[in-house]
Amino acid sequence: MRPTRTLNIGILAHVDAGKTSLTERLLFDTGTIDRLGSVDAGSTQTDTNAIERQRGITVHSAVASFRVGDTQVNLIDTPGHSDFIAEVERALGVLDGAVLVLSAVEGVQAQTRILMRTLRETRLPTLIFVNKIDRAGARTEALLADIRRRLSPHVVGMTAVRNAGTKTATASPKRYTDDGSHFAATMGELLANHDDELLARVVDGPPPTPAELDKALADQTARALVHPVHFGSAIGGQGIEALVNAMVTLLPAPRPNPTAPPRGTVFAVERDAATGRKTAYLRLFEGEVTVRQELTFTTSNGTPSGTSSGTHTGRLTSLNIVGAEQGPTPTLTPGNIGRLRGLHDIRVGDQLGPPDERGTHFATPTLQSVVRPRDPGTAAAARLNAALKELAEQDPLIRARTEPGGTTSVFLYGEVQKEVIAATLADTYGIEAVFEPSRTVHTERPTRTGEFAEEMRRGPARTGHWATVGLRVDAVPYGSGNTFRYETELGALPRAFHQAVEETVHDALRTGPLGWAVTDCAVTLVHSGFNSVMSTAGDFRALTRIVLEGALRETGTTLYEPYRTFELEIPSSSLATVAGQLTSLGALIEESAATAEGWLLRGTVAARRIAAIERRLPGLTHGEAVWWSRPAKDRPAPRPTGHRAPRADR
Repeated sequence: MRPTRTLNIGILAHVDAGKTSLTERLLFDTGTIDRLGSVDAGSTQTDTNAIERQRGITVHSAVASFRVGDTQVNLIDTPGHSDFIAEVERALGVLDGAVLVLSAVEGVQAQTRILMRTLRETRLPTLIFVNKIDRAGARTEALLADIRRRLSPHVVGMTAVRNAGTKTATASPKRYTDDGSHFAATMGELLANHDDELLARVVDGPPPTPAELDKALADQTARALVHPVHFGSAIGGQGIEALVNAMVTLLPAPRPNPTAPPRGTVFAVERDAATGRKTAYLRLFEGEVTVRQELTFTTSNGTPSGTSSGTHTGRLTSLNIVGAEQGPTPTLTPGNIGRLRGLHDIRVGDQLGPPDERGTHFATPTLQSVVRPRDPGTAAAARLNAALKELAEQDPLIRARTEPGGTTSVFLYGEVQKEVIAATLADTYGIEAVFEPSRTVHTERPTRTGEFAEEMRRGPARTGHWATVGLRVDAVPYGSGNTFRYETELGALPRAFHQAVEETVHDALRTGPLGWAVTDCAVTLVHSGFNSVMSTAGDFRALTRIVLEGALRETGTTLYEPYRTFELEIPSSSLATVAGQLTSLGALIEESAATAEGWLLRGTVAARRIAAIERRLPGLTHGEAVWWSRPAKDRPAPRPTGHRAPRADR
């Protein structure tokens, strides 16, 4: 029987809370798999690549499905490590709801609070599952109080736990009774915070019935106003049935329009190791998609110095619907996830149909490392470059760039990401790579207007090239990116020469006078000329690079470094020490406020200081610090005389 509704649910957690084990248990208990996988044994369904199995962490989002009655649930198992928070944020754009997993032993961790904050900001309906109730040291009521205090006050415990912390721990749903039970009263008071009619019933009577409480709970959970909390054990299976019931009854299924034009987001891409064919995972929001249909996608490609967008069209040659029986002519309907093949240019983050804000934003990485094969040689370097480009196609959070000397730079979010890339290169491609120490990505911006030209007269320009090129460089507003313009008459040059100039300008801006990418500038072609017999596109490419370097020297550039805004929650006892450390590292504390937990600090800091701050905070606060940061506007960087980025071709 075909399901009548589909739910796409994300499983999120701090590292080691047990989310991958929970995914395994959900699949096993619903009859999807006949054997439980193990993280320790590397036999889980969703950690499919070697790195994930070896490390016991989730690196990429994965999809698995199960059925409950007429509901199909697609589980998306997301990373928990802080280096992959961008992967988590990317996955949220295709979800209908989430399950946030905590450990009953470790309790609310700093990363748990960051994940919950992200969920609340996106207003994604969220259930909380407290795992490992059968482990020594497990807490229940005390932990529920911590959850209310540190994650959200709008939570309600749905499970009664007995013998917590022992192998005989049990978890059963709390029951409403008609005698004004404490559970019903607590539930009514919580839900009344968001419902005036319910508040009147709670205060003046008659008290709401169990059916009315259930209805209000489902409504407020769907609107992300309250968060039901379930206790259990993924390994032992306690509390899983109640969690499954909550997933299918409390989390809202979308009601899309199948007759609208197709609209969806690609959130994962896999490449077959043997054939190289890509498989794209598409969450469809509106319309329908069928095999052999021609589809147009919008791509937003983040680059270290900005973004560029474009469209590409491809014909779908194969369609497999996740969790569904495949007929001869499968049709992907709204709310479902499809595995698409035949789309050669597809990338993660591509959007089918008109672009919107769902799943398109990728934060700019702030670290860069040059990577080389351990075995020298042109062939090894070419293999490494091809492997990194292939990985970048599958994951926009991996950004690779070929440097002038033939080496490759990788742009990163954290050091763990570098380790994962290195392990992937070794295990998947058989390439042992050496990464240089990471450095903070800077950018250059024009200081003033500058112009430079090289001209042919009776022979080639003094550089020996049969071409005339004059360029002017102007600064444009912050965040505008780079543009190329013409003041010469279009058609004055053959099309191939125009193309050679424009492509070379964009390529050459990757390395400015100080060795970093130049951004927020407009380059204008102000002079041009050619010899109809002698000039070639190669002349224009070579001369354009020379002229642009001259124009940038005339312009002058200012070096900028990335900054981040931060929020930091710390205990009161560590305020003076932490504030002193932040100040010594150049952080500007712009706001401080006392909270029930301690102190909340807000401010800005250079991205290059983030790693040092994150290393020191646990020791300064006994592990109680919650650090949250987001990209902010770049600022001029302090630069000693002669500062240049180390060039890969030098």
